[in-house]
Amino acid sequence: MKGFKTLVSAGDAVSIVLNNIDINLESEYVGLQDSLGRHVSEDIFAQYDVPPFDRSAVDGFALRSTDVISASYNNPVELRVVGKIYAGSDVRKIPKLREGEAVKIFTGAPIPEGADAVVMIEQAREVGDKVYINRPVAPLQNISRRGEDLRRGDLILRRGDKIRPWHIGILASQNIVKIPVYRKIRIGVLSTGSELVEPGEEIDFESGKIINSSKPMLMALIRDEGCEPIDLGTVPDDIEIIRNKILENIDKVDMMITTGGSSVGEQDLVAESIKTIDGHKILFHGVRIRPGRPAGLAIVREKPVFMFSGFPVAALVEFQLFIHPLIKKIYRAKEDPKPLVRARLTRRIANPPNTRSFVRVRVFEKDNKLYAEPLAITGSGILSTLVKGNGILIINEDLEGYDEDQEVEIELINYIFREQDLQ
Repeated sequence: MKGFKTLVSAGDAVSIVLNNIDINLESEYVGLQDSLGRHVSEDIFAQYDVPPFDRSAVDGFALRSTDVISASYNNPVELRVVGKIYAGSDVRKIPKLREGEAVKIFTGAPIPEGADAVVMIEQAREVGDKVYINRPVAPLQNISRRGEDLRRGDLILRRGDKIRPWHIGILASQNIVKIPVYRKIRIGVLSTGSELVEPGEEIDFESGKIINSSKPMLMALIRDEGCEPIDLGTVPDDIEIIRNKILENIDKVDMMITTGGSSVGEQDLVAESIKTIDGHKILFHGVRIRPGRPAGLAIVREKPVFMFSGFPVAALVEFQLFIHPLIKKIYRAKEDPKPLVRARLTRRIANPPNTRSFVRVRVFEKDNKLYAEPLAITGSGILSTLVKGNGILIINEDLEGYDEDQEVEIELINYIFREQDLQ
């Protein structure tokens, strides 16, 4: 057993990832409903005005505003009702409105030629074919103008934008049913470890076996990022087997993640396996983060191979630190907003020198104040802290830690607990 010869800082490691990896993705067209969560590969512009014509914003009477300038409750203006217009009426079949006339109109219906305002139905009294208007209206009052929502040529989505449910509605309003998107990034996940069995298999815990939880979690993270996860299986701790598995699959993926075998113990063999491959490059191996110190990055046949810890929490931290920003870069996507809160620590947290720590915490509300209870500082395999907790506190390298009752910024990963939730 021996330690890492050198450790790079978290910031330097992220820079190495982003500066050395760039994958050019092809575009493809997908159907409107299938585009949800995909990243558009080119700017998309409005093809039509929305609304496509002037339309009524209320139920009421379309009229000429000059006809009702003098209208009041005591002296209503009488107009002749010459028809009704519903939403969906053919605007070409609507006669031009003349002086002294009004048309009963419903929300969303096109405004007839000659009318320039709509009086709400509550401000009018209809008697037979007459209507009495008891208040004046300004020109264009209660009318939604053509193009006030979108004008033809307006930018709807920028290249790299992730399509959200509301984008589906806007695209539908433009009759755009084939959407140009980047193909999904293919990310393979290879687990190493003679002790691992897959979920669903029979297991004898007395034999020293454990269930592989890191790979399913990573594949879910990959899918959640809008990428295509590829299960490359689980292999024992054997240099030759690991090497062959990497070479067998490297051309099938855009990048690869290995779990386990990334540290420096006798059975941590991923880096040693990669070193036997001609033309390989190891860009870093060992990062000053906690958890996740054994993280590494190699280039094999011009494809990135990330070496992650076999412990699930460490693998999660490594994914968020390295893979997440890389995916954003490849998709040309902006960073998603993060839910951040400020809370007071329930106890002191120490931080090792020159290390960036990712501390799982439980944020809860008590007496109308927010508190953060650290759940684990070490223990990169304690996955339950991500279920029992609801936030991550990042302690940067230049800090020795935080004191009890100090206010800190927390990134939420779940809802805030109330005091009764902790009983």
